[in-house]
Amino acid sequence: MNDKRFEEIETKLAYQEHTIQELNDVIYQQQQQIDKLELICRRHSDTLKEFSVPMDQGKPQDEKPPHY
Repeated sequence: MNDKRFEEIETKLAYQEHTIQELNDVIYQQQQQIDKLELICRRHSDTLKEFSVPMDQGKPQDEKPPHY
């Protein structure tokens, strides 16, 4: 293999390694964001559960209106 061809291959490999590292960094950042969003959603869900009243524990369906 001649030196120029070998140098081209090394250059391409270096660019590929750099691109792979950049993609890995982006994926890592995205996973961090996903983890934060999941935590926020879980907290909101828990808060909603605390404040929600089950439908069957409200007023009875057969209760007469107050004007009777």
